[in-house]
Amino acid sequence: QVQLVESGGGLVQAGGSLRLSCAASGRTFSTYGMGWFRQAPGKEREFVAAISWIGGRTFYADSVKGRFAVSRDNAKNTVYLQMNSLKPEDTADYYCASTSSDYSGSYYYYNAYDYWGQGNQVTVSS
Repeated sequence: QVQLVESGGGLVQAGGSLRLSCAASGRTFSTYGMGWFRQAPGKEREFVAAISWIGGRTFYADSVKGRFAVSRDNAKNTVYLQMNSLKPEDTADYYCASTSSDYSGSYYYYNAYDYWGQGNQVTVSS
């Protein structure tokens, strides 16, 4: 089992920044990648970003590329999502997730992930 605890959400004005954190514990040695997804009211969960645990390769949805940055601190077993230039359409519940898949092509798909955090609300006001 892997436990994921998220923090850092909140309310911000358009153009502002927030940083989400996701701390992993438990059987983290089985984790190859970490991802961030979001779900807005009435919409399906969508991929935001991901990072490979070894090597630190990053992957982004087109909608956040150039504005969001995913990073990891291996010593702390923590992944971060730095969100800049936030827009009202970024408003959603954000979830981190871990995957035991070593095929990075799968990181864009929610069914590749084994464990999920509790979700963190991000609200961007216009």
